[in-house]
Amino acid sequence: MEESKPNFTFEDLDIWKEARDTRNQISKLVKIFPKEEKYRLSDQLIRASRSVTANLAEGYGRFHYKENIQFCRQARGSLFELIDHLTVALDEKYMNTDEFNSLKAECYNLIKKLNSLKSLKYLKFKRRKQNDYTTTHYTTIPTTNKES
Repeated sequence: MEESKPNFTFEDLDIWKEARDTRNQISKLVKIFPKEEKYRLSDQLIRASRSVTANLAEGYGRFHYKENIQFCRQARGSLFELIDHLTVALDEKYMNTDEFNSLKAECYNLIKKLNSLKSLKYLKFKRRKQNDYTTTHYTTIPTTNKES
């Protein structure tokens, strides 16, 4: 019996793919850290980078766009945490300035995309296209940006 796969999954999201790329770079980076950092900085970097993709995936699987947005906020917070941990790695001379600047730029690029209301509208649009295999109904995302 062949499993049916949805037409579009979180794995198809460009932002998830980019976050996955960053996560893989972090995993590669920490392999050169000193052994005493294995359960300290290395572990924190890995956890923060994994949290980004995990929150994007979990948010994608939620039934209401407001829940999805909350998981996008969690992913955004993990990206800021990741930048802080990268700063520690730079300060401890575990990575060079070019590596740091490159990864930091990737994190800020992901943050910018998560902040974009257009990105959230894109998620909503893609969800609506899926309605052929799900009964989930998504309401529209407000176009105004209200400060709380």
